[in-house]
Amino acid sequence: MGGRVTSDLLLVGSLPTPSADEAFRAGAGLVGDLVPALPDGESGPLGAWVAFDRTRLLEPHPDVEVLEPTASPTGRARHAYETARLTVRDGVEALRFDSWPRVPVMLESYELFTRLRAEGVIPGHQRFQVNFPFPSSVFTGAFKDHYARDWAVVGPALEDLVRRSVDEVLAVVPAHDLALQFDLAYEVLDNEQVLGWTEGGPDGAWDRFAGPWSRLAPHVPEEVLLGLHLCYGTFPEWPMFEARDMGLLVRMANHAGAHAGRPLDWLHLAGPRYLRSEDQAFFAPLADLRVPDTRVFLGIVLPIDGLPGLRRRHATASRFLSDFGVAMYCGFGRQPGQDPAETLREHAEVVTGLGRS
Repeated sequence: MGGRVTSDLLLVGSLPTPSADEAFRAGAGLVGDLVPALPDGESGPLGAWVAFDRTRLLEPHPDVEVLEPTASPTGRARHAYETARLTVRDGVEALRFDSWPRVPVMLESYELFTRLRAEGVIPGHQRFQVNFPFPSSVFTGAFKDHYARDWAVVGPALEDLVRRSVDEVLAVVPAHDLALQFDLAYEVLDNEQVLGWTEGGPDGAWDRFAGPWSRLAPHVPEEVLLGLHLCYGTFPEWPMFEARDMGLLVRMANHAGAHAGRPLDWLHLAGPRYLRSEDQAFFAPLADLRVPDTRVFLGIVLPIDGLPGLRRRHATASRFLSDFGVAMYCGFGRQPGQDPAETLREHAEVVTGLGRS
Protein backbone atom coordinates (compact mmCIF):
# COMPACT_ATOMS: atom_id res chain seq x y z
CA MET A 1 0.00 0.00 0.00
CA GLY A 2 1.13 3.55 -0.70
CA GLY A 3 0.73 6.65 1.40
CA ARG A 4 -0.25 10.21 0.59
CA VAL A 5 3.32 11.46 0.17
CA THR A 6 5.45 10.20 -2.71
CA SER A 7 7.91 13.09 -3.07
CA ASP A 8 11.62 12.72 -3.82
CA LEU A 9 12.83 15.49 -1.50
CA LEU A 10 11.94 16.88 1.91
CA LEU A 11 12.84 20.37 3.05
CA VAL A 12 13.42 19.56 6.69
CA GLY A 13 12.58 23.03 8.00
CA SER A 14 15.32 25.60 8.39
CA LEU A 15 16.73 26.93 5.12
CA PRO A 16 19.71 29.20 4.33
CA THR A 17 17.56 32.24 3.62
CA PRO A 18 17.30 35.56 5.47
CA SER A 19 13.49 35.73 5.32
CA ALA A 20 10.33 33.68 4.85
CA ASP A 21 9.67 35.47 1.56
CA GLU A 22 12.98 34.30 0.12
CA ALA A 23 12.47 30.80 1.54
CA PHE A 24 9.08 30.42 -0.15
CA ARG A 25 10.27 31.88 -3.45
CA ALA A 26 13.41 29.76 -3.51
CA GLY A 27 11.60 26.61 -2.45
CA ALA A 28 8.82 27.04 -4.97
CA GLY A 29 11.17 27.93 -7.79
CA LEU A 30 13.86 25.35 -7.19
CA VAL A 31 12.27 22.29 -5.61
CA GLY A 32 8.53 22.91 -5.74
CA ASP A 33 7.80 19.77 -7.73
CA LEU A 34 10.04 17.60 -5.54
CA VAL A 35 8.67 18.31 -2.05
CA PRO A 36 5.40 17.55 -0.21
CA ALA A 37 5.18 21.03 1.34
CA LEU A 38 7.04 24.33 1.73
CA PRO A 39 8.39 25.59 5.08
CA ASP A 40 9.12 29.24 5.79
CA GLY A 41 12.80 28.53 6.36
CA GLU A 42 12.86 29.40 10.08
CA SER A 43 14.90 32.54 9.42
CA GLY A 44 16.01 35.21 11.87
CA PRO A 45 15.72 34.27 15.56
CA LEU A 46 14.04 30.98 14.64
CA GLY A 47 17.30 29.95 13.02
CA ALA A 48 18.58 29.05 16.47
CA TRP A 49 15.80 26.40 16.74
CA VAL A 50 14.96 25.76 20.41
CA ALA A 51 17.19 28.62 21.57
CA PHE A 52 14.27 30.77 20.35
CA ASP A 53 12.02 28.96 22.82
CA ARG A 54 14.52 29.32 25.63
CA THR A 55 14.65 33.11 25.30
CA ARG A 56 11.04 33.77 24.27
CA LEU A 57 9.12 31.08 26.15
CA LEU A 58 11.07 29.56 29.04
CA GLU A 59 13.21 32.34 30.50
CA PRO A 60 10.39 34.93 30.69
CA HIS A 61 8.05 32.57 32.58
CA PRO A 62 7.53 33.72 36.19
CA ASP A 63 7.83 30.16 37.54
CA VAL A 64 11.19 29.57 35.86
CA GLU A 65 14.45 30.77 37.41
CA VAL A 66 17.60 31.53 35.43
CA LEU A 67 20.42 29.92 37.41
CA GLU A 68 23.10 30.99 34.97
CA PRO A 69 22.69 32.97 31.74
CA THR A 70 24.43 31.91 28.58
CA ALA A 71 28.07 32.91 28.35
CA SER A 72 27.68 33.75 24.67
CA PRO A 73 28.21 37.47 24.07
CA THR A 74 25.33 37.48 21.60
CA GLY A 75 22.90 35.66 23.90
CA ARG A 76 22.74 32.82 21.39
CA ALA A 77 24.52 29.74 22.73
CA ARG A 78 27.22 28.29 20.50
CA HIS A 79 27.11 24.75 21.92
CA ALA A 80 25.00 22.68 24.31
CA TYR A 81 26.89 23.57 27.48
CA GLU A 82 26.65 27.29 26.73
CA THR A 83 22.87 27.17 26.94
CA ALA A 84 21.48 29.13 29.88
CA ARG A 85 20.81 26.95 32.93
CA LEU A 86 17.19 27.10 34.08
CA THR A 87 15.16 25.50 36.85
CA VAL A 88 11.61 25.57 38.20
CA ARG A 89 11.27 27.90 41.17
CA ASP A 90 11.01 26.25 44.56
CA GLY A 91 7.48 25.40 45.59
CA VAL A 92 6.07 25.33 42.04
CA GLU A 93 4.30 22.03 41.38
CA ALA A 94 2.55 22.92 38.12
CA LEU A 95 2.81 25.70 35.56
CA ARG A 96 1.16 26.80 32.34
CA PHE A 97 2.42 28.54 29.25
CA ASP A 98 -0.16 31.02 28.00
CA SER A 99 0.99 30.91 24.39
CA TRP A 100 3.91 29.87 22.20
CA PRO A 101 5.75 32.76 20.52
CA ARG A 102 6.38 30.48 17.53
CA VAL A 103 2.73 30.47 16.52
CA PRO A 104 2.37 34.14 15.49
CA VAL A 105 5.47 33.68 13.31
CA MET A 106 3.85 30.64 11.69
CA LEU A 107 0.61 32.47 11.02
CA GLU A 108 2.42 35.49 9.59
CA SER A 109 4.26 33.10 7.27
CA TYR A 110 0.99 31.52 6.19
CA GLU A 111 -0.40 34.92 5.24
CA LEU A 112 2.68 35.43 3.06
CA PHE A 113 2.38 31.89 1.68
CA THR A 114 -1.22 32.39 0.55
CA ARG A 115 -0.40 35.73 -1.05
CA LEU A 116 2.50 34.26 -3.02
CA ARG A 117 0.33 31.34 -4.05
CA ALA A 118 -2.38 33.69 -5.26
CA GLU A 119 0.27 35.51 -7.30
CA GLY A 120 1.32 32.24 -8.91
CA VAL A 121 4.75 32.18 -7.26
CA ILE A 122 3.86 29.06 -5.27
CA PRO A 123 2.02 26.24 -7.11
CA GLY A 124 -1.66 25.99 -6.27
CA HIS A 125 -1.40 22.41 -4.98
CA GLN A 126 1.43 23.15 -2.54
CA ARG A 127 0.83 22.86 1.21
CA PHE A 128 2.19 25.10 3.93
CA GLN A 129 4.62 23.33 6.30
CA VAL A 130 5.06 24.13 9.99
CA ASN A 131 7.62 22.57 12.31
CA PHE A 132 7.06 22.06 16.04
CA PRO A 133 9.96 21.09 18.32
CA PHE A 134 8.85 18.23 20.57
CA PRO A 135 8.55 18.87 24.34
CA SER A 136 11.82 17.28 25.45
CA SER A 137 13.77 19.08 22.73
CA VAL A 138 12.49 22.41 24.06
CA PHE A 139 13.26 21.39 27.65
CA THR A 140 16.36 19.23 27.80
CA GLY A 141 19.14 21.60 26.78
CA ALA A 142 18.33 24.15 29.47
CA PHE A 143 17.22 22.20 32.56
CA LYS A 144 20.40 20.44 33.67
CA ASP A 145 20.48 20.95 37.45
CA HIS A 146 17.23 19.32 38.65
CA TYR A 147 16.32 17.43 35.52
CA ALA A 148 13.76 14.86 36.74
CA ARG A 149 12.05 17.26 39.14
CA ASP A 150 11.80 20.00 36.53
CA TRP A 151 10.63 17.65 33.76
CA ALA A 152 7.75 16.48 35.98
CA VAL A 153 6.52 20.09 36.03
CA VAL A 154 7.59 21.53 32.68
CA GLY A 155 7.09 18.43 30.51
CA PRO A 156 3.29 18.28 30.88
CA ALA A 157 3.07 22.06 30.44
CA LEU A 158 4.99 21.87 27.17
CA GLU A 159 2.87 18.99 25.93
CA ASP A 160 -0.27 20.99 26.70
CA LEU A 161 1.25 23.98 24.90
CA VAL A 162 1.98 21.93 21.78
CA ARG A 163 -1.60 20.63 21.74
CA ARG A 164 -3.11 24.10 22.09
CA SER A 165 -0.70 25.56 19.54
CA VAL A 166 -1.67 22.97 16.94
CA ASP A 167 -5.29 24.02 17.49
CA GLU A 168 -4.31 27.69 17.22
CA VAL A 169 -2.64 27.10 13.85
CA LEU A 170 -5.61 25.08 12.60
CA ALA A 171 -7.97 27.91 13.54
CA VAL A 172 -6.31 29.89 10.72
CA VAL A 173 -4.78 27.32 8.35
CA PRO A 174 -7.29 24.83 6.86
CA ALA A 175 -6.34 21.24 7.59
CA HIS A 176 -6.22 20.41 3.87
CA ASP A 177 -3.65 23.18 3.39
CA LEU A 178 -1.33 22.17 6.22
CA ALA A 179 1.64 19.87 6.68
CA LEU A 180 2.96 19.56 10.23
CA GLN A 181 6.30 18.08 11.22
CA PHE A 182 7.38 17.28 14.77
CA ASP A 183 11.13 17.79 15.22
CA LEU A 184 12.98 15.51 17.65
CA ALA A 185 16.70 15.82 18.33
CA TYR A 186 17.21 15.84 22.09
CA GLU A 187 14.80 12.91 22.37
CA VAL A 188 17.13 10.90 20.14
CA LEU A 189 20.25 11.93 22.05
CA ASP A 190 18.45 11.15 25.31
CA ASN A 191 17.62 7.63 24.12
CA GLU A 192 21.23 7.11 23.02
CA GLN A 193 22.14 7.82 26.68
CA VAL A 194 24.82 10.33 25.69
CA LEU A 195 23.52 13.33 27.65
CA GLY A 196 25.29 13.52 30.97
CA TRP A 197 22.53 15.32 32.85
CA THR A 198 19.30 13.49 31.98
CA GLU A 199 17.85 11.01 34.47
CA GLY A 200 15.76 7.87 34.54
CA GLY A 201 17.97 5.71 32.33
CA PRO A 202 16.72 4.13 29.11
CA ASP A 203 13.16 3.74 30.40
CA GLY A 204 12.88 7.39 31.35
CA ALA A 205 14.31 8.52 28.03
CA TRP A 206 11.88 6.31 26.11
CA ASP A 207 8.93 7.62 28.12
CA ARG A 208 9.92 11.22 27.34
CA PHE A 209 9.59 10.32 23.65
CA ALA A 210 6.85 7.70 23.50
CA GLY A 211 4.41 9.20 26.00
CA PRO A 212 4.06 12.62 24.35
CA TRP A 213 4.07 11.04 20.87
CA SER A 214 1.16 8.72 21.68
CA ARG A 215 -0.88 11.72 22.87
CA LEU A 216 0.16 14.48 20.46
CA ALA A 217 0.25 12.67 17.11
CA PRO A 218 -3.41 11.53 17.34
CA HIS A 219 -4.39 15.12 18.13
CA VAL A 220 -3.38 16.21 14.63
CA PRO A 221 -6.42 15.84 12.30
CA GLU A 222 -6.03 13.21 9.60
CA GLU A 223 -6.53 15.76 6.84
CA VAL A 224 -3.24 17.37 7.88
CA LEU A 225 -0.08 15.77 6.47
CA LEU A 226 1.98 14.64 9.46
CA GLY A 227 5.75 14.19 9.45
CA LEU A 228 8.35 13.16 12.01
CA HIS A 229 11.98 14.31 11.97
CA LEU A 230 14.52 12.27 13.95
CA CYS A 231 18.12 13.40 14.09
CA TYR A 232 21.13 13.95 16.33
CA GLY A 233 21.26 17.72 16.04
CA THR A 234 23.78 20.14 14.56
CA PHE A 235 24.72 22.20 17.61
CA PRO A 236 27.44 22.86 16.55
CA GLU A 237 28.71 19.61 14.96
CA TRP A 238 27.12 17.72 12.07
CA PRO A 239 25.96 15.60 13.90
CA MET A 240 26.35 16.33 17.61
CA PHE A 241 26.72 12.58 18.17
CA GLU A 242 27.17 9.91 15.54
CA ALA A 243 25.53 6.61 16.33
CA ARG A 244 27.02 3.23 15.52
CA ASP A 245 24.08 2.53 13.23
CA MET A 246 20.45 3.50 12.51
CA GLY A 247 19.02 0.99 14.98
CA LEU A 248 17.60 3.51 17.46
CA LEU A 249 16.07 5.68 14.73
CA VAL A 250 14.37 2.61 13.24
CA ARG A 251 13.05 1.57 16.65
CA MET A 252 11.67 5.06 17.29
CA ALA A 253 10.21 5.25 13.78
CA ASN A 254 8.46 1.90 14.08
CA HIS A 255 6.97 2.94 17.42
CA ALA A 256 5.86 6.28 16.01
CA GLY A 257 4.13 4.64 13.06
CA ALA A 258 2.36 2.10 15.27
CA HIS A 259 1.21 4.68 17.84
CA ALA A 260 0.38 7.72 15.72
CA GLY A 261 -3.35 7.02 15.93
CA ARG A 262 -3.65 8.34 12.38
CA PRO A 263 -1.56 8.19 9.17
CA LEU A 264 2.08 9.12 9.59
CA ASP A 265 2.77 10.61 6.18
CA TRP A 266 6.54 10.91 6.30
CA LEU A 267 9.62 10.13 8.36
CA HIS A 268 12.96 11.87 8.16
CA LEU A 269 15.84 9.78 9.51
CA ALA A 270 19.30 11.30 9.83
CA GLY A 271 22.15 9.56 8.04
CA PRO A 272 25.87 9.19 8.82
CA ARG A 273 28.88 11.42 8.42
CA TYR A 274 30.29 11.36 4.93
CA LEU A 275 33.20 9.01 5.69
CA ARG A 276 30.71 6.25 6.48
CA SER A 277 28.88 6.55 3.17
CA GLU A 278 29.73 2.96 2.28
CA ASP A 279 29.37 1.51 5.78
CA GLN A 280 26.71 -1.17 5.30
CA ALA A 281 26.53 -1.85 9.04
CA PHE A 282 25.34 1.71 9.66
CA PHE A 283 22.40 1.39 7.23
CA ALA A 284 21.57 -2.30 7.89
CA PRO A 285 18.80 -1.62 10.51
CA LEU A 286 16.72 -0.04 7.74
CA ALA A 287 15.79 -3.59 6.78
CA ASP A 288 13.72 -3.70 10.01
CA LEU A 289 11.72 -0.53 9.25
CA ARG A 290 7.98 -1.30 9.39
CA VAL A 291 6.10 1.79 8.18
CA PRO A 292 4.43 0.62 4.94
CA ASP A 293 2.25 3.68 4.30
CA THR A 294 4.84 6.27 5.33
CA ARG A 295 7.23 7.98 2.93
CA VAL A 296 10.75 7.65 4.29
CA PHE A 297 13.28 10.41 3.67
CA LEU A 298 16.87 9.66 4.56
CA GLY A 299 19.00 12.60 5.66
CA ILE A 300 21.90 11.70 3.41
CA VAL A 301 22.37 14.98 1.53
CA LEU A 302 25.43 16.66 3.05
CA PRO A 303 26.88 20.07 2.23
CA ILE A 304 30.39 18.65 2.12
CA ASP A 305 30.43 16.23 -0.83
CA GLY A 306 27.48 16.99 -3.13
CA LEU A 307 26.14 14.56 -5.70
CA PRO A 308 28.99 12.00 -5.59
CA GLY A 309 28.56 11.61 -1.83
CA LEU A 310 24.79 11.37 -2.08
CA ARG A 311 25.14 8.65 -4.70
CA ARG A 312 27.46 6.65 -2.44
CA ARG A 313 25.11 6.87 0.54
CA HIS A 314 22.04 6.22 -1.60
CA ALA A 315 23.60 3.07 -3.04
CA THR A 316 24.51 1.75 0.41
CA ALA A 317 21.09 2.51 1.91
CA SER A 318 19.36 0.91 -1.09
CA ARG A 319 20.75 -2.47 -0.06
CA PHE A 320 18.39 -2.39 2.91
CA LEU A 321 15.50 -0.08 1.89
CA SER A 322 14.14 -0.26 -1.62
CA ASP A 323 12.27 3.02 -1.95
CA PHE A 324 12.93 6.32 -0.22
CA GLY A 325 13.32 10.03 -0.76
CA VAL A 326 16.21 12.13 0.43
CA ALA A 327 16.81 15.28 2.45
CA MET A 328 19.57 17.28 4.05
CA TYR A 329 20.96 15.61 7.18
CA CYS A 330 19.05 18.20 9.21
CA GLY A 331 17.74 21.69 8.60
CA PHE A 332 20.52 23.78 7.11
CA GLY A 333 19.75 27.32 8.15
CA ARG A 334 23.09 27.40 9.97
CA GLN A 335 24.95 26.31 6.82
CA PRO A 336 24.19 29.15 4.38
CA GLY A 337 27.61 29.37 2.73
CA GLN A 338 28.67 32.63 1.15
CA ASP A 339 25.58 32.78 -1.07
CA PRO A 340 22.36 31.32 0.44
CA ALA A 341 20.58 31.27 -2.92
CA GLU A 342 23.45 29.30 -4.44
CA THR A 343 23.32 26.87 -1.50
CA LEU A 344 19.69 26.13 -2.27
CA ARG A 345 20.39 25.83 -5.99
CA GLU A 346 23.12 23.31 -5.26
CA HIS A 347 20.72 21.41 -3.01
CA ALA A 348 18.15 21.10 -5.80
CA GLU A 349 20.77 20.14 -8.37
CA VAL A 350 22.19 17.40 -6.16
CA VAL A 351 18.78 15.79 -5.69
CA THR A 352 17.70 16.05 -9.32
CA GLY A 353 21.12 14.75 -10.35
CA LEU A 354 20.49 11.62 -8.31
CA GLY A 355 17.39 10.96 -10.41
CA ARG A 356 19.50 11.09 -13.56
CA SER A 357 22.08 8.63 -12.26
